[in-house]
Amino acid sequence: MGLTNNDIFKKLRVAHKLRDDDIVKICSLVDFKVTKSELGAIFRNENHPKYMECGDQILRNFLNGLVIHLRGPMPPKKDKPSGNKKV
Repeated sequence: MGLTNNDIFKKLRVAHKLRDDDIVKICSLVDFKVTKSELGAIFRNENHPKYMECGDQILRNFLNGLVIHLRGPMPPKKDKPSGNKKV
């Protein structure tokens, strides 16, 4: 009986002190659209009739967006010099 995606999402939300608006903006960083009503359904109690399970796609996109939110966008990759240098 491990943690569900909903549990992980809730814990990350509390740990980073995120509001629904913040989560929507974080998901938009990776071009993933999520609404406040969807988030409300994800964060509800499991016994609530409007409860929705957090799928892998939602959690994955949120985590990718959170990395960008916390670290900033990845710098462009530089071309590696070829190993055939003549001295």
